[in-house]
Amino acid sequence: MKYLSRSARHHFRCFPRIPTKLFTRIITSTVLGVSISVSAIAFGLGSVTVTFAQSRNVYKPTAILSGSEINDILTDKDFARDYILEAQKDERLEITVNSGSFDTVLSLLDIKGEVIAENDDAASDTTNSLIFFKVRQSGTYTIRVSSFGGSSGGKFTLKVTKLRVVN
Repeated sequence: MKYLSRSARHHFRCFPRIPTKLFTRIITSTVLGVSISVSAIAFGLGSVTVTFAQSRNVYKPTAILSGSEINDILTDKDFARDYILEAQKDERLEITVNSGSFDTVLSLLDIKGEVIAENDDAASDTTNSLIFFKVRQSGTYTIRVSSFGGSSGGKFTLKVTKLRVVN
């Protein structure tokens, strides 16, 4: 059991009659998206059926270019909508999201998925969001649009503008 992850150890304790080797294979197969079924696991006086199913929804963010605008919809089922942006070192970007339907939250994530900039309300009299960002390292960034508190959604417009330095 020393080779199982923390979450796998938790599941192993819940289903102690599954051999460690089989359980490790089940967890690994699940991570790889393989659909398997283990049934009739002895558990006390009854039996339990465990089913791992492959997810049909594949995470695939939409690409957005600097200088472009996207009109989209955040549904009640969405946690957020993500967009991929390729940016070059020293570029200065203005990223805005506007919606009349919900209170927007705008986040910028680096290649590791860490939030490097975030904004809820651009000004005190609006629920739209705005980020000004100077790119420190060329690469791929994720722009995430979500709703404040995750409570609602609706139509929104996302715009990325490359700013010019004025002397």
